[in-house]
Amino acid sequence: MDNSDERKAAEKKALRKSLLEQRLNLPDRLQRADALQQVMRIWLVGRPDVVIGAYWPIKGEFDPLPALHRWKEDGELVDQPQLRRIGLPVVDKVHKTMTFHAWYPGCPMEEDAYGIPKPKDTEVIVPTLLFAPCVGYGPGGYRLGYGGGFYDRMLATLEPKPFTVGLGFGTGFVEDFEPEAHDLPLDAILNDYGVVWPV
Repeated sequence: MDNSDERKAAEKKALRKSLLEQRLNLPDRLQRADALQQVMRIWLVGRPDVVIGAYWPIKGEFDPLPALHRWKEDGELVDQPQLRRIGLPVVDKVHKTMTFHAWYPGCPMEEDAYGIPKPKDTEVIVPTLLFAPCVGYGPGGYRLGYGGGFYDRMLATLEPKPFTVGLGFGTGFVEDFEPEAHDLPLDAILNDYGVVWPV
């Protein structure tokens, strides 16, 4: 790593820390979360996907699960009940891989190697649509995550590649965010104001 790479890594780390602190201290978090629930539910109407991957919210992240549960219930009214599925990530810390396991409200859960709840003993499912949490995001659909690289590595191995959607609050937008060479842009980003990307 040369000096400019070290400097960029340090800047990214500082940006991540600042955005996380800001998100944890949002005074209007509930109103923002309600608005993003609505945006997400409207955005999902008419999508062809029947298997959606999401995440268990940590560190003040937006919780996508209520909107997804509603999406699943709505599907059961119009489709065959077994069609719509929701998956949550299960991370293998040793191999640094991520797979998605079926989740439903009341599903037995256990903590993964990072202390994040994951479905216990449910089957692996492959999402065609994937909601990813954003610590921050910038123009062009680029996401700032926690720096572990799990999402990028997982997306590189999934075939067919799922449609990727970032979820975050409006406060996470970073106008001058510079992606690195390995960063993959998301297909869409939603925040509490609506669809941010594509614009």
